[in-house]
Amino acid sequence: MSDDFHKTLETFDNPRPERDYWIEIHCPEFTSVCPKTGQPDFGTLIFRYVADLQCVELKSLKMYLQRYRNEGIFYERVTNRIMDDFVAVVRPRQCTLESRWTPRGGISSVITVRYPDEPA
Repeated sequence: MSDDFHKTLETFDNPRPERDYWIEIHCPEFTSVCPKTGQPDFGTLIFRYVADLQCVELKSLKMYLQRYRNEGIFYERVTNRIMDDFVAVVRPRQCTLESRWTPRGGISSVITVRYPDEPA
């Protein structure tokens, strides 16, 4: 697995950095591969963030997420990795990433990661 996926992400200047406002982005066609079975995993990613100085550029986010299409990676790992890359590049004040996975064998999963980390 490549460690340079984050280089695909681009940003632009926040037009109102003095204001806290939430940005919500829905990505309903996320795909990766189950590392156990080799079968495709389908999920929806929901980003919610308060920008600081930069906002994520949406086309670059789409291109970044498409890089996972052939990656064998568990739900928990991919959700945390995407959050780590997003935070490293965008540097939001706050962020939540929720991944909702299509049921397989009657079981579905929802993984939620928050930044800054909140105690359980």
